Amino acid sequence: MEHTKCLIIGSGPAGYTAAIYAGRANLNPIEYSGLQPGGQLTQTTEVENFPGYPQGVDGNQMMMDLREQAARFGADIRDGSITKVDFSATPYKAWAENGTEIEADTVIIATGASAKYLGLDDEKKYNGMGVSACATCDGFFYRKKTVAVVGGGDTACEDALYLSGLAKKVYLIVRKPFLRASQVMQQRVKDAENIEILFEHNTTGLFGDNGVEGAHLVKRKGEADEQLVDIQIDGFFLAIGHKPNTDIFRDWLDTDETGYLKKIDGTPRTKLPGIFVAGDCADPVYRQAITAAGTGCQAAIEAERYLLAR
Repeated sequence: MEHTKCLIIGSGPAGYTAAIYAGRANLNPIEYSGLQPGGQLTQTTEVENFPGYPQGVDGNQMMMDLREQAARFGADIRDGSITKVDFSATPYKAWAENGTEIEADTVIIATGASAKYLGLDDEKKYNGMGVSACATCDGFFYRKKTVAVVGGGDTACEDALYLSGLAKKVYLIVRKPFLRASQVMQQRVKDAENIEILFEHNTTGLFGDNGVEGAHLVKRKGEADEQLVDIQIDGFFLAIGHKPNTDIFRDWLDTDETGYLKKIDGTPRTKLPGIFVAGDCADPVYRQAITAAGTGCQAAIEAERYLLAR
């Protein structure tokens, strides 16, 4: 059994920033970095929109910098995941995958969210080489090029519209014969001159020698008039949703229908005193490194104030 003033579950911009602030407040935080140390940014080749890096920065390098900064201020950063929690009473309890049991006066949850993929081998093959799950993050690299967005909901339409302002042409690949997005978003997409909607198309693979150069599609899959279609593209964007990594907390904290943790009045606070949330596990809207880092800062400040007020 270990005891800490502050347990941080998860890494990435939110978790590491929380660790920096908690460390500087002499909370001596323990942080478990999770299944993907550094979070989703470690799947990105270059980050150009985080302040302070005028030439851009490799996503892995940026997370290593944040981790080193947190360690400098005394954060005990550990590889591995928290697999079970008990928030029934304070101090709160958590168990790591290696069996370590921790009691914590405060807990900051920064477990992030995982983008949903189609499950194609080519998505892994071309990860960082034309495949992306964040149009806002990576769209800038595809100025005046041709890209495809997969999905038929509001997120897919928003991504397609965003990319249409940068790219020469945008394909919107929709497996159903209709869009699920709101009527307003549907109309905007249909009105965009450089967006072509491919209804009843499924992606079966990607191709290219040094990155994505095209996609293999099937039109009206399983029907008598099934047709194989190839399109030439430079980028392939997934917009079929995210899954927040919050399963182990759902018995204790409120979530929305998708699983995103709920905040109180826009703060990092939850319904349980001393438990705070930061980053994409509680943010279905922005999902950016800079917003995640900001909420990590907020969560650590709230944790410090909570401890001082006890």
